[in-house]
Amino acid sequence: MAQAWGVRRPHVGGGPEKRYIVEAKGGGAALLDVEGDGDLDIYWVNGADIENIAAGAGNALYRNDGKEGFADVADDLGIVGYGWGMGAISGDYDNDGDSDLYVTCLRENILYRNDGKFVDVTARAGVETPVWSTGAAMGDYDLDGDVDLYVANYVDWDIQTVEPLGTQWKGRDVFVGPLSLPALPDVLYRNDGDGTFSDATEPSGLGGQEPGYGFGVLFADWDRDGDADLYIANDSTPNFLYRNSGDGTFVEVALRANAAYNDMGLAQAGMGVAFGDYDNDGEADIFVTNFEDDYNTLYRNTGYGSFADVSFAVGLGRVSLPYVGFGAVFLDYDNDADQDLFVANGHVYPQMGEAGSSTTYEQANHLFENQDGHFVLIWPAAGAPSAVSRGAVAGDFDNDGRQDLFVTNLNERPALLRNVVDKGHNWLGLRLVGSTGNREAIGARVHLWSQGRQQRRDVLCGDSFLGSGDRRLHFGLGSATVDSVHIHWPGGTVQRLQDLPINTYLPIEERAQPGSRR
Repeated sequence: MAQAWGVRRPHVGGGPEKRYIVEAKGGGAALLDVEGDGDLDIYWVNGADIENIAAGAGNALYRNDGKEGFADVADDLGIVGYGWGMGAISGDYDNDGDSDLYVTCLRENILYRNDGKFVDVTARAGVETPVWSTGAAMGDYDLDGDVDLYVANYVDWDIQTVEPLGTQWKGRDVFVGPLSLPALPDVLYRNDGDGTFSDATEPSGLGGQEPGYGFGVLFADWDRDGDADLYIANDSTPNFLYRNSGDGTFVEVALRANAAYNDMGLAQAGMGVAFGDYDNDGEADIFVTNFEDDYNTLYRNTGYGSFADVSFAVGLGRVSLPYVGFGAVFLDYDNDADQDLFVANGHVYPQMGEAGSSTTYEQANHLFENQDGHFVLIWPAAGAPSAVSRGAVAGDFDNDGRQDLFVTNLNERPALLRNVVDKGHNWLGLRLVGSTGNREAIGARVHLWSQGRQQRRDVLCGDSFLGSGDRRLHFGLGSATVDSVHIHWPGGTVQRLQDLPINTYLPIEERAQPGSRR
């Protein structure tokens, strides 16, 4: 629906040859409700021309005007950005009730405060990060009531020192990849609650880690102990899993938790990440997309402090081998009460589209249906278009209870995929509003029970590839209704709800209840 709904601007990301690695990256997007009118808007991040990196091609803020489609109001709201943009997340860092934006870039990141219009407060907040940043996420790791910021950084890259098309892949001249460039350390910014952030990388224990080539970031409670942990998908180096110790520090546990490598003990080229409970056991699982000739990895959370690589067992391994995966989203596209999976694909080397290559540059994206814990590829159908896709975020743009998809593509316009699947299934959407913690309830964990079946959703700020999706939590119900909902708010309050209506979006405000804890 992108063309019909007015989302028509093409992405600018260097030239067609992709002589440098930066030209193959970027394409993030963040979903937010700018005006508080209940409609999802889209912040789309653009790149630049290689000859004019500093200027940038200009980002778009597509305001959702309902049946009238989308209108780009980025210029009116002062949020076009500058430089070569990579990705974005939306989160209410100042707890004033509206979503702000953090944009990662090749050279200098941007923090926009939502004040009716948007104001660039990067310098005052102290979050410039003047290096190549990629993924980012927000979460309240110290449980002080405001959200903190983790920024993944990639490589130390300078066009003056890197030879264009300076290496080879499968006999073809291609750009120099990450393993030939120095990795950059990531940064954790602690929110000081006064509009500024402090660099907490060293005090939190994150600074002692050997840098990886960071991409996808998750700030989420994987071990259900009430505080936000961190997972980072690294390109060509082991992934990181930082367990929150609850005292303001983290411990890196990826190796012992079986989440650093694949099942063969090999580091992969991690790109995007998805967080969801695909098997409805109450434990959140992690999915990571990877490079061609390797497979996308599904780490099943065992519930005992570790993960198991089940990629091939559940049908996700073999099918991904010829593809380069980037964005990834768990979503219940058919509202049948389990989480399906969407993966955005696209190669990084245009040279792979030349005659005689075993793969293609433009690639089809994948939609997998969850069938009792096994994933079946149901899309693309015959004749489906291919593109060089990067970011993918899910959200209900027309508020009809079916999750849609916004997919970014390099050097062409994005795709806005409207969900028209109608099986007559019920659903429920929850918009959580924190009162004692952060206003957007980032970090909350929700368990919904329906006819003896459990579903789990988490309020995330940052996921997939360089983006963040709909903050509302969506539950498909099949033919059932809701028995009860248990909300674990950041900080420890547990709220139990019953007799909820269905087939609607409900605002739920945090309230302490007898027997709950904080």
